[in-house]
Amino acid sequence: MADVKEAFVVAVLPKDLPVFCPNPRMPLWSSHPRVFLDVAVTGEAMCPYCGTRYQLAGGPPKSGGH
Repeated sequence: MADVKEAFVVAVLPKDLPVFCPNPRMPLWSSHPRVFLDVAVTGEAMCPYCGTRYQLAGGPPKSGGH
């Protein structure tokens, strides 16, 4: 059975929005087409190309307030 590696997790702050992958800290050799990821709704998203997980620090915004 092949080993399954856990995907790399990148913590992002609200000031980092919008989130896109590959991010500027990734090496050039690992590039793939840029995709924008919506982390604001659930607090996290996964890149469909490389599997990198992006997590919004503090989780998704709390609803119900004005």
